[in-house]
Amino acid sequence: MASGSKDDPWRLTTPPGSSDYIMYTDETTDPLAIVCQVGSTKLLYQRRAIEDLHAWLATQGDWVPLGAADEGKEAAPGSVEAWGRSEDNPVGGWYGLRKGYRGRFGMYMPPLLEALGLAELTHEKRNNSMRAITN
Repeated sequence: MASGSKDDPWRLTTPPGSSDYIMYTDETTDPLAIVCQVGSTKLLYQRRAIEDLHAWLATQGDWVPLGAADEGKEAAPGSVEAWGRSEDNPVGGWYGLRKGYRGRFGMYMPPLLEALGLAELTHEKRNNSMRAITN
């Protein structure tokens, strides 16, 4: 397993298996950020999203749709994407840090939780879901 640093990033694949990307923690930002590099596009999410998303999934108790959507599009209610933008989440809004690129939380964060052993995902062509792994 990679360390998640810039020199040793997590190498991930989107839930449908259609795109590869990398993620790593940027220790120089405040708040700490996870950099998500998809081709030439760079997205930034708050680092605490890993633990916060896992905790929220554990309270859901079952499969939750991912609902990935770009920042300018509505997120499906009850989805991971909607939670990642909700005023009711622990950060009171967007986990995304880069204006204009704050969306797609439901596409790029779930595979990281799966790689870290915190969640399991479905891997269909469309309409994927995830649930927490709790011990």
